[in-house]
Amino acid sequence: MPTSSASTTDSARPSNGGGVQSLERACDLLERMADAGGEVGLSELSATSGLPLPTIHRLMRTLVACGYVRQQPNRRYALGPRLIRLGESASRLLGTWARPYLARLVEETGETANMALLDGDEIVYVAQVPSKHSMRMFTEVGRRVLPHSTGVGKALLASVPDEEVRALLSRTGMPAATDKTITTPDGFLAALAEVRRAGYAIDDSEQEVGVRCLAVSVPESPTAAAISISGPAGRVTEAATERIVPMLQQVARELSQALASSGA
Repeated sequence: MPTSSASTTDSARPSNGGGVQSLERACDLLERMADAGGEVGLSELSATSGLPLPTIHRLMRTLVACGYVRQQPNRRYALGPRLIRLGESASRLLGTWARPYLARLVEETGETANMALLDGDEIVYVAQVPSKHSMRMFTEVGRRVLPHSTGVGKALLASVPDEEVRALLSRTGMPAATDKTITTPDGFLAALAEVRRAGYAIDDSEQEVGVRCLAVSVPESPTAAAISISGPAGRVTEAATERIVPMLQQVARELSQALASSGA
């Protein structure tokens, strides 16, 4: 996954802001734990953060006491359950911010618009604005799916190193949702290479028969996010794709700018 960028140089911190520095370091450690899959040892954190072990141990004790980290029986540290509530609230808020942009996509394309995040090894849908057509695609907000069979999954994983994608696929497996689902790691990695080349992802009846989805990632999003439109294959044709993809890319850029300006 993308490497942590939360660390801040000492020169950028207030000279009398010891509490602020500790908070920044604690947040940086949480992000490094997430980057490492959610569980790490103190020596790993010291190697990646550059902080001395006593400092890391002190910060981790505080995070454990607050419920944001828990210590495993093997003495490694894992992200704690209290983070779940924060993540769920942040996801709902992110979906709320995205809805006006998704509504614009619906107006311009006529198809259902979605926003999804990469949460661990799964894709979770955090916002949707439905098409006005009677025949339309519907995904429940909060639904979780595996990334290998979705356009948003491809869009989100296209920026992840191949070896990390292979590790994810080995954890989740690649069950076939339809007879068009990609079910081999090599096939999926080839699809990700095409996403990087084309600048967008396609799910062509790979999650649901007769449904096509076009997706792009939200650049520089504070958490890995993608937006998409989906509809019947008879409407989301090759010709429609040429018209819709530039709209998706433009809305993704505008949403990225809005999230950055809001401090999300």
